[in-house]
Amino acid sequence: MNEQGAGAAERLLALIGEHRDTIRQALGEARHAVLLARLTALAGTAPEDDRAVRRALQAVRLVLLELPPGHPVRRELDSPRGMVTLPGPGTVASAQELMAWFSLPSPARGPSYDPDPEQQRLLREPALSDAEARDRCGGAPPGELIRLRGPEGGDRYPEFQFGPGGGTPHGVVLEVNRLLLADIDPWGAAAWWFSGNTWLGGTPVALLGRLPDHRLVGAARELGEGE
Repeated sequence: MNEQGAGAAERLLALIGEHRDTIRQALGEARHAVLLARLTALAGTAPEDDRAVRRALQAVRLVLLELPPGHPVRRELDSPRGMVTLPGPGTVASAQELMAWFSLPSPARGPSYDPDPEQQRLLREPALSDAEARDRCGGAPPGELIRLRGPEGGDRYPEFQFGPGGGTPHGVVLEVNRLLLADIDPWGAAAWWFSGNTWLGGTPVALLGRLPDHRLVGAARELGEGE
């Protein structure tokens, strides 16, 4: 292994964890969701498959290169050491540990916080309380459902995820939410549903039930695979 690149992947992943909040702000919700998808792919790669690990790591780097030049992670990528980001024996394990950190609530997003404008927009959408969601699901809601924390605490489940007239969760919504990593990044997943999508030609939530399910699934998959 190149001496200069040795350990660079693990350092990069550590920096991502350290600056995860500012990374999200800098990338925006859509590209942040792509980053999470690629980090998840890296964490799921067989450690002994060096070629696959290198490809998964490169996919992560491509998204991070969209960060502004002054961001600490971008500075690392632009440094001589960061330009040769080779995977080491602990790269996959580091990615798995990082994804565990992403699954934890951000310190700025605890029981009481001030929602940013995008979160305020999403919180204004019709939603079910935790009790209402449990009633619709006949028990604990599945982890694939988008669950947003209100500023004063309490979970809110965007109502579009459920069938009309007291219906259970839409199967296609659960499938799409899995691709969007809604259990890790519910705000990013909600933003995808409620934002314009050029691939679909409209807002996914407005097209639910109007387009074939495979079109919605394909658009979500395209998000994770796109450059």
